[in-house]
Amino acid sequence: MQPKIHLFLCDNTGERFFGEGPYRLLLLIEQTGSLRSAACEMGMAYTKACKIIQRAESNLGYSLIERKTGGKGGGGSCLTDQAKELMHQYELYKTKCHEANLQIFSECFPGQ
Repeated sequence: MQPKIHLFLCDNTGERFFGEGPYRLLLLIEQTGSLRSAACEMGMAYTKACKIIQRAESNLGYSLIERKTGGKGGGGSCLTDQAKELMHQYELYKTKCHEANLQIFSECFPGQ
């Protein structure tokens, strides 16, 4: 038996707007330089990926990606500094929650 938790950031009404999916999408945007490529790699429609980013940006109050329009050299996307900071904070939060969860689990289920 092992503990497992799922972490989400929610708005004031309790609706999720950031978690592992959006986090992974941002990671892939950073790696590929493209929202479309990141969505494709996740097996997600580009329009759905856009909505995920827009919803998170709306709730956070700042942009997560900078979009470059296409043309001869092609378009693309890159993460804003605020997006990189959000990812760092989310990673830290996830690590601390995991550590706390293991501690609580060992107290509630000794010997497991």
